[in-house]
Amino acid sequence: MISASVTLTQPLSNHRQFIATSGTGHHFLIDDAAGNTGAKPIELVAIALAGCTAFDVINILRKKRQQVTGYEVRVEAEQTAIPPQVFTQVRTHHIVTGSDVSPQAVAEAIRLSEEKYCSVGAMVKATAEFDTTFEIVPAIVPAMVGA
Repeated sequence: MISASVTLTQPLSNHRQFIATSGTGHHFLIDDAAGNTGAKPIELVAIALAGCTAFDVINILRKKRQQVTGYEVRVEAEQTAIPPQVFTQVRTHHIVTGSDVSPQAVAEAIRLSEEKYCSVGAMVKATAEFDTTFEIVPAIVPAMVGA
């Protein structure tokens, strides 16, 4: 079971800042745009999506013995104008850095994450269309001195 709690930090003020606690005991601030001391809850959904797919993709690429030396996932999401302002369009861009990384391996890892493994993506897909891209950046290998 997944669990979490949020506790209002300043109950006697008009602020909407909370301390969020995960079921595993990790803490972080969440806030609204006015307070701006932590991520907004909807931003956490985008972060969760990026993190979920990143875990899947790097795990698959490592199993495929790809020489990944760096990896980043960027997510941008459009929302409806009226509440509950769900995501309608999600753009995900994967940047894989490495040596001799196979584009086919990256494409397959992303496909498996999106179609099979990423639980956050499965939930977001209920309201949003996905557009996914990736790029492979060759790793810069320093030259051997005196070689």
